Order: sequence, then structure tokens, then C-alpha cells
Amino acid sequence: MFPKPSPQLLPNTYAYESRPMVKPTGFREYDARWIFEQEINLMGAQALGLGLARLLAELGVEREIVVGHDFRSYSASIKLAMTTGLMAGGLKVRDIGLAITPMAYFAQFALDTPAVAMVTASHNDNGWTGVKMGASRPVTFGPEEMARLRDIVIAGDYGYEAGGAYEFVADFPARYIADLTARPKVSRRLKVVAACGNGTAGAFAPKLLSELGVEVVPLDCDLDFTFPHYNPNPEDMQMLHAMAAAVKETGADVAFGFDGDGDRCGVVDNEGAEIFADKIGVMLARDLSKGRPNATFVVDVKSTGLFKTDPALRANGVKVDFWKTGHSHIKRRVRDLNGLAGFEKSGHFFFNAPIGRGYDDGFVTAIAILDLLDRNPLKSMADLYRDLPKTWASPTMSPACADEAKYAVADRVVKRFKTMQARGEKLAGQPIRDLVTVNGVRVTVEDGAWGLVRASSNKPELTVVVESPTSEAGMRAMFEALDRILRENPEVGAYNQTI
Repeated sequence: MFPKPSPQLLPNTYAYESRPMVKPTGFREYDARWIFEQEINLMGAQALGLGLARLLAELGVEREIVVGHDFRSYSASIKLAMTTGLMAGGLKVRDIGLAITPMAYFAQFALDTPAVAMVTASHNDNGWTGVKMGASRPVTFGPEEMARLRDIVIAGDYGYEAGGAYEFVADFPARYIADLTARPKVSRRLKVVAACGNGTAGAFAPKLLSELGVEVVPLDCDLDFTFPHYNPNPEDMQMLHAMAAAVKETGADVAFGFDGDGDRCGVVDNEGAEIFADKIGVMLARDLSKGRPNATFVVDVKSTGLFKTDPALRANGVKVDFWKTGHSHIKRRVRDLNGLAGFEKSGHFFFNAPIGRGYDDGFVTAIAILDLLDRNPLKSMADLYRDLPKTWASPTMSPACADEAKYAVADRVVKRFKTMQARGEKLAGQPIRDLVTVNGVRVTVEDGAWGLVRASSNKPELTVVVESPTSEAGMRAMFEALDRILRENPEVGAYNQTI
């Protein structure tokens, strides 16, 4: 029988090569993330496959699954190790090879296969690995499924079954690109920067965008899993700055930045302004809600307050639902509410029919923005951005906090703000108007400025975002007030970036 995993083993030892290692904290709220060789080994990936096979049997899912892997030096090995576990659990594995995550989601539909397990570290730094999983298209696992999977794997409670098989699906990316480009070409003449940070999307983005009829300026599209320029993460200011420089140098109309596994998209306008994804969401919601009364949009708690206050959205009768951050949470909520779309500040966008199939796809997002420009031929991307009411917002900022401590710290911060509100205490010199605690705490003061603190779902850190509708000074005052409260907790470390 396959051994029960250990939470920690030392590399370069007999035990490391003879037993699976799986750190329990790698099972996150809606996907899995580990540091390869420190928190999971290849036998641990086999154990994960065995456990996933058992979970799918419990869920009553047909015994077939799509697998793929992103472009990192170790991802293919991890996928193949996981595949042996899936096959031992009785699954037919359909391997689409090197892919971006949306290709794996698309394969669930195109290959009529119910389950998916995509090996990817997404935008995490090199050394990280992980798996995004689902068994009910278009949604992915949430906390209940992830908790059950963790319990099965950590206990070594595998379910062996006969009938496992393997099939490699050749040239699947071409099928995916053909699906997205089977539509009229963009009629407006546009020059587009495609920034990929040398991640997986670089193998596909220039070809797809070219086939849509735009002129493409590739930026760091050569695959290189050392990520020599910057991490492929469109929330990272270094990537956004590189995109802005390319726009100014080439005179491009827009720049798209795709993350390491291609399910997110960041945007820089024709003047080099770095537009956070939640503001792009407001632009798209304005456009898509025209002629669609009572259109519902789901947005995460990190997103701009304009979703509630924008006059154009109000005039269009838009309904907005603020929900938990995380691709799986928003994806499921969009499905459950039959929303037209969902938006996350991180750059995950979820479009239901007629635009998409409900899952997050950075390329579908780019197409939606190209269509927005096509429908507004007299306006540039910068013009559309200027049409929005002005707010001052921070990027997503992440102070370090261990996985074992971050949820307790977030809970203490929530209680702290609830106590302040109950006592009538001020924050950043203003009365607290509202608290939203669906995911950490989003605190709003009298003039509409707000700040968010939550535990990151996929890394050992917290998440902090602030915004002011009145001034940059108001934004900075909110950040300083939030940070003072965070610093009451000694477990909180340094930020990855700040304003």
C-alpha cells in the first residue's frame, strides 16, 4: 500500500525518496500551493493524485479527468507523479500537456470530461507549485472540497480502483485558440502589447491576438522558467511598469499583461497609465450593462467602491454583489447568481454567456476589452479610463504572515474594528460608516474611503488594499491607520510593496 504522507522530510535522505511528503497547510481555501521539495515531493504528488481519485469517487463523478501543467522546470514531473496516483485510483487521465489554466478548463467542455487538475503555481515565485482542481464545470473546488481532500491525503486514506488509463491529447492549444478566434476580427486598427513575463502565456498570446486582427508587440513572451525580468503577475508594479514603458516606446493602444498560468489579465492604457483590474471591471460593467436591465455583477471585496457609487452603473440599473476574494469563490458566486460577469482586483474576470463559459481566462478578458474599444471607436483606452469618477487606490499590498498564523491575525483585526465601531472610535480621523466581514474586513469611513485586511488564500501573507474617493492624502491616511492596527500583531512582517 502507498505510504501515508509525512508533513516534513529532509531532502537527500532515504526517507525523502521512499515516503510521500505533503505539508497540510498547502491545501488552501480553493486550490493547493506548496514550495516544491520543501513542502511536497514527487511521492507527495502521487499521494495527492490518489486522494483526488478518492474524492471524485465520493462526489460521484465520472472516472475521467483533464490534466495539464504550466511552464516551470518541475511542473511536468509533478503532473506525471500526480497522474500515476490518479490512474491508481481508477481514473482515465487525459493529458493536454503544457497549457495555461483556462485551456484545462476549456478541455472539460471540449473533451466532455467532468474533472480537471491543472498543475500550476499561478503567479507565485519560482519554487512554488500547486494544483487547481474542479469536478463541476465551470467551477473549481471550494473550502469544503479542499478540506475533504486534505483529510483524505494526510490520513493516507486512498481509494485504489482498477481501470486507470492515460491518453495524451495532441495539439490541444490549437483547438483552444481556434475556439477563441472563431469570431469576426477586430474592426478597429489597434496596436497591442502582449506582456507575459516569460511565463506560459507567452507561447500562445501573440498568435491568438494576431489572429484577432490586431498588431501585436510581444513583451517577454519567450518562455523562460527563471523569469529573468519580473514575476509574471499583473498585480506586481514591476510588470505594470514594464508594460507602460513598452506602450510609450511603441505607441501602442493598450497593453495586456498575463500571469504565469494565463487566467488573469492586467491592463495599461495608451498613455502608459496602469489601470488596476477593478477599474477595468467598472468600464466593462458600464459597457455590458447597456440594454441589459438589472444586470448582476459579482466583485471581490478588494475592488473599488465605484461598483456601488458610479452614476453610469446606477443609471443602467446594475446590481452589484461584493463577495469573497478568490477565483473559486467568485466563479461559483457568478454561477449561483446567474451574473453577467464577475471581477477581481487581482485580474481574474469571469464572463457568462454570451461572452464566456463562466471560468476565468485572461485571453477572454483581453478579447472583451478589444471589443469594448471596438464599440467605442472615437475613444482611446485612456479616454474610457478618464470617464470614470476619480479615486485614489493602492495596489494589492501583502505583508508577510505565516500560514499557521494569518487567519488568527485576520480574525483579531476583524474584532478590533468591530470594537472600534461599537465604541464610536474614529479611523483615519473619521467615523466608521460600514464594515463588511464576508472575507476578512473591509472598513469604510464617512467620506467613502475604505481599507481591506484579509488573509491571503494562496501564500503565507495578508492582503491589504485601500482607496479614497477624495484625495491621495485620504488614501495614505487610511493605509497608515490600517497599518498601525496590523502592527499590534507581532506575527505581521514586511510588505512586498507599499504606496
